[in-house]
Amino acid sequence: MKTICLYFEIHQIIHLKRYRFFDIGIDHYYYDDYENERSISEIAERSYIPALNTIGDMIRDNKDLFKVTFSISGVGMEQLEMHAPQVIAKLQELNETGCVEFLAEPYSHGLSSLANEEAFAADVKKQCKKMKDYFGKEPTVLRNSSLIYSDDIGGQVAAMGFKGMLTEGAKHVLGWKSPHYLYHCNIAPNLKLLLRDVEMSDDISLRFNNSEWEGYPLFADNYINRIASLPDEEQLINIFMELSALGMAQPLSSNILEFLKALPACAREKGITFSTPSEICAKMKSVAAIDVPDTLSWVDEERDVSCWLGNAMQREAFEKLYGVADRVRIVSDPRLSQDWDYLQASNNFRFMTTKPSNVGLDRGIYSGPFDAFTNYMNILGDFISRVKALYPEEVDNEELNALMTTIRNQGDEIEMKDKEIVRLKTKLEKMQAAEEKQKAKAANSTPKAATKAPAKRKCAKKTAE
Repeated sequence: MKTICLYFEIHQIIHLKRYRFFDIGIDHYYYDDYENERSISEIAERSYIPALNTIGDMIRDNKDLFKVTFSISGVGMEQLEMHAPQVIAKLQELNETGCVEFLAEPYSHGLSSLANEEAFAADVKKQCKKMKDYFGKEPTVLRNSSLIYSDDIGGQVAAMGFKGMLTEGAKHVLGWKSPHYLYHCNIAPNLKLLLRDVEMSDDISLRFNNSEWEGYPLFADNYINRIASLPDEEQLINIFMELSALGMAQPLSSNILEFLKALPACAREKGITFSTPSEICAKMKSVAAIDVPDTLSWVDEERDVSCWLGNAMQREAFEKLYGVADRVRIVSDPRLSQDWDYLQASNNFRFMTTKPSNVGLDRGIYSGPFDAFTNYMNILGDFISRVKALYPEEVDNEELNALMTTIRNQGDEIEMKDKEIVRLKTKLEKMQAAEEKQKAKAANSTPKAATKAPAKRKCAKKTAE
């Protein structure tokens, strides 16, 4: 039986303000608050709220037959908390239906997986905690920023304990293979891989409202018929996109939400179901390993990381940022930690790209890639000076590594103690329940004993007479 895995990403760009060289060391606040509030409010009104309302209707109309998946960056959640809490309330409402899964991803929506293994693990762990705090369950499947993946990254993700991971069904990786199967990591066979169907996903997110597209207009029944006509053995269709595609990239006037709402009924007629990534990883078997020695993503025609690290400016900014990663991880300053999250966001590097194929790229306040690089490096210069003020360069790598080892060991010890506390609490609850049960049993047997006692006393009295 064919199944559709429908997944939406929610992430919000943190807009940096114009920051001059002469601000370094004086101004430690880097953000354009007005633009951040304006942009998230606009997206919430035009896309997130109507899209989530529609998804809620789809769940109610189809009960357990329709399921959907989201991943939300930590910095995106922070923007929603501040400027659009109604979106979080909608997501929590959907979560209560039991038909929604929330995935893990880097908190910063950054490129830490390409730079520093421990920074990547910390980034993901922080986002997982936020998902558990809001939705009550820790994710078991991970989606890296922009579906970035390689064999090495897959190995890191498997070592973190995840069961599955989402990535791109890129032609240069698949070759003759189809994305409509479940695969696994080449160096960590226990990590299942769900590959995005590029064509089926982009038909909705990129081409739906394009009247010059040969597939225009796209109707739900025709879309599902294409899935139904796939070979019987191709049973997994992964449709991944940004949630903002519904309402922003494809305006509501295009009837994109009406199209989406009709999908479950059309799928049901063809015997096609909807599943979440964790369900797929649990129920389906992998058919083969995927060999990905070079990093891929879902961005641009090349499906690689060149949009973030393709020129010398981007690489210099990237190396300087992650050059202080180890020092930042031992910092307990909340303000510095938040700046670290925001400065890692991948869009900061994409604004510096010089690639000609910048489809859908809005550089905001920047006139071009060099302008974006200059502004970011000014901010980064101030940020690094603040980090070094806490952990100066005089603290050599050996001393820093020793400190990192101590902190890591303390973290492991705290985690073990937390698990032991949970175990003991569970044991105590069982003992208390058993004690209550014993007390109740004793209470039920007391009246019988009490009624027998007077009878014995009465007999004794007669004997005495």
